[in-house]
Amino acid sequence: MRQVLLFLITCVSLISFAQNSAYNPVESKGKLYEYAKFTKTPIADIQEILSNESRLEFQPLSNENQSVGFTSADYWVKFSLENTSSNKETYYLETARPITDVAHLYQINDGNIIQFNSGDGIAFSERQVQHRETIFKVTLPKNSMQQFYLYLKSDGETLNLPLKLYTEEGFWKSNYNQQLFLGVFYGLLFLATLIYLFFYTSLSNKTFLYYGVYVFSIALLQMALDGLIFQYLLPSGGYLNDHAVLITALFSNFFLLKYCEHFLKVKKRSRILKQAFKVVYSIIIVLGVMIFINDKTKALVYPIINLNGLLSLILIVVTLFYLRYKRIAIDPFFSIGIFFLVLGLLGFVMNNLSLLPNSFLVLNSAKFGIGFEVVFLSLSMTNLIRDLRLENEDSQRIALTKSEEISELKSYFMSNISHELRTPINAIMGIADDELFKNTDTETHKNFEIIKHASLSLLSNINNILDFEKIEKGSLKLRMECFNPKQAIEHISNNWQRMAEKKGLKYSLILENALPYSVEGDPERFTQIINNVLSNAVKFTTFGSIEFHIKSRVNTPGLVSIEMTVLDTGVGINSHKKANLFNSFGQMGANDKRRFGGVGLGLSIVKHLIDLFGGKISIDSEEARGTQVTLSVALKVIELVMPDSVVRTKEDVNDTPLRVLVVEDNVMNQLIMKKILNTLSITDFKMAFNGKEALELIDNNAFDIILMDLQMPVMDGYETTISIRNGNLKHRDKDIPIIAVTADTTETAREKVLAVGMNDYITKPVNRVLLFEKINKHKKNTLNSA
Repeated sequence: MRQVLLFLITCVSLISFAQNSAYNPVESKGKLYEYAKFTKTPIADIQEILSNESRLEFQPLSNENQSVGFTSADYWVKFSLENTSSNKETYYLETARPITDVAHLYQINDGNIIQFNSGDGIAFSERQVQHRETIFKVTLPKNSMQQFYLYLKSDGETLNLPLKLYTEEGFWKSNYNQQLFLGVFYGLLFLATLIYLFFYTSLSNKTFLYYGVYVFSIALLQMALDGLIFQYLLPSGGYLNDHAVLITALFSNFFLLKYCEHFLKVKKRSRILKQAFKVVYSIIIVLGVMIFINDKTKALVYPIINLNGLLSLILIVVTLFYLRYKRIAIDPFFSIGIFFLVLGLLGFVMNNLSLLPNSFLVLNSAKFGIGFEVVFLSLSMTNLIRDLRLENEDSQRIALTKSEEISELKSYFMSNISHELRTPINAIMGIADDELFKNTDTETHKNFEIIKHASLSLLSNINNILDFEKIEKGSLKLRMECFNPKQAIEHISNNWQRMAEKKGLKYSLILENALPYSVEGDPERFTQIINNVLSNAVKFTTFGSIEFHIKSRVNTPGLVSIEMTVLDTGVGINSHKKANLFNSFGQMGANDKRRFGGVGLGLSIVKHLIDLFGGKISIDSEEARGTQVTLSVALKVIELVMPDSVVRTKEDVNDTPLRVLVVEDNVMNQLIMKKILNTLSITDFKMAFNGKEALELIDNNAFDIILMDLQMPVMDGYETTISIRNGNLKHRDKDIPIIAVTADTTETAREKVLAVGMNDYITKPVNRVLLFEKINKHKKNTLNSA
């Protein structure tokens, strides 16, 4: 018994020592929060804290981003940092939330107290580190141990006590990744706001007004929470900045309800639901008044406004279920958009109420939910536009004119969505490809393979969403090119093989006979068909195997019939669901989608693409026994076997030194292009940020080929190409080959590229092999014509 007691006393002593010992960023195990303690006390002065420290009850932090809930109390956190090196070291400390009112850091150095200030209760210029988040720059003298005290206070909002310590390099790298994420997110919201406010001015339908104002207010709310309003709009702080979060939250709540009420026509369909909406509107008005009464009522509004947000979401969901119960048709995109919104805001509100732990996914759940919601609600709004056009048969001429304007705006919107989403994916896949090309470490190679596969899956889902719009408009067309079918099949099959094996499935690709070396067709759509079918097979198979069989037969007229069969041992499909297999969102039930994931567009798009190819698709499936999908297409044969003249090496592109001009305004994409060109042994290249810089470089340098982005400031790719083709150069060749390299995948962009005189077109993410072939093709054409 004495030995057990001694052991327990030793363990308690070790734990106490760990909590009171200094944290060494280089040598210490664990994280900074494990060496820190906090206390709640009405004392707000550091001298009083130091004098009364022995009487204060400090508790250890339980996690890296601990929340103390909604509070206006005073909190202190204490910790020590140790530097055992012979040089002074500099670190960045991230703490609190961007909207925390007061954040003071005190460093005790040889009896002297050094104070650093942050928080949005002071002017932005008075922060020690002028950053949107609560950041402190900490310098540790050589061979020293420094004691720190952190004082935090909020006006009633949720207060977090994170302690994240970064090196200078780690801090700026993390900051760059955050800026990239926020740029895509806010760009999407503001673009949607402008487009739907324009729709309102064109159609005078209040649904567009409420939706546009809602998206704008939700963007302002997120900007307030992220500290961007304080940094860029109200850097002096003050009354408006102190109330920005609550004001924008109430506006977001109000206009979301107004949008849903008008879109779902609640006023016409249910008197009870109409009264319920009025009750929530009344609560919002009362909360709006409470914000401005005094500080005590303002502090009460913070938790109540979160609860009211939950009540609003429940009311919207109840309305949807009621309409379905009444057999009233609801746009499927609207339901999916609301689902993502509910999921995201539910995570956000429950985190604020301390019902969910802090994590990157939870803390950014609102952004993820809002981002997907905007995409799907935007698609639902396009259906609303279609319905409005059908309802206005009496003014057919006016409706036709407005329809053309809307169609143009929709194309612009989808083009920009494609561009904004593909640009970061291009960077991710470019880096992953580069690392896979040069990295031989097994574990690292595997990690980058996962990143590449995830990016390809995301890209496939983006293509499906964008293609769905084209299918509804009847504008989806095949782009006929020569390609190697075996290479295309193996590439996409290898990606899904890794995912299947990761799930513990046995995967096999069986080529029963040789495929032609080169055929004519649309390689992008060909691989999209295979990708969607293999995606379903892997997604809905939890154990067993997946087999991918390929047969080919060359017919006399020079056509090859390719039959592809995918067999899996997955969940299968019951008989009453088979009738809806090729309907949008109809492949699986709602429970299956929640279990297995996916947006439910895969087979619908496969059927449309197979029809465009003039092929056939058949599905044989039995519930709990697996599925067999059989596809067949006929393609024109260009080459049965590889010609002797074709040499597949990168030296072929560099048999004579090439001088390349890359015109690209995005720094990330410039980096990716540099890496790709270097792997192709092209080292003589220059970069231009826009068309104007490109023309200046062409005037003063000789180039063999130009890789041209389309959307750029100052002068875009179209204007630049027209200027070159018109001979507006001092002494350079106006017929220089120009290849468009763009994230805009729309047919409009492709047609415009060729119309202005560019030689070829390639989309981002840039495929290294395809770029090699395009450069080699146009380099040879230039040499032959010379």
